[in-house]
Amino acid sequence: MSRAVLSLGSNLGDRAAHLRAAVAGFADVLVAVSPVYETAPWGGVDQDDFLNAVLVVDDDATDAWGWLRRGQALENASGRVREVHWGPRTLDVDVVTVDGVQSEHPELLLPHPGTPKRATVLRPWLDVEPGAVLPGHGPVVGLLAALGPDAEQGMRRLDDVVLRP
Repeated sequence: MSRAVLSLGSNLGDRAAHLRAAVAGFADVLVAVSPVYETAPWGGVDQDDFLNAVLVVDDDATDAWGWLRRGQALENASGRVREVHWGPRTLDVDVVTVDGVQSEHPELLLPHPGTPKRATVLRPWLDVEPGAVLPGHGPVVGLLAALGPDAEQGMRRLDDVVLRP
């Protein structure tokens, strides 16, 4: 079994449509889809707000590299262009964790190193998996609490945006 947690983000074009396309691209292996959050941009680049969500996927035939490649194919299909690090993007699919796999390969760092500091990943993940644990870091609920009382400032849950196919 290869179960993965994936983080989705979009802040260019029809943001919701890009997220829906990603969900459709994983529909055959989809276990859970979080609510969508509108979030302030992260990383210091001046840009529009993001829509973010988390997917839980599962497929016996897909390993960590397979999840990465599948996400990259969906990014490419959305017209993603990588010009500015942490810059605007039509679609971003990050592999957060895969069955506790650890990787220090520069193209596939697992668990994703930014996760413990990003409420934009932790909050939606908790929405679909309240007992989630980030390997090597502990319970996700504790990670989110450790970010402090303002961690979710600038995040707005959009219950009218539904991603599930």
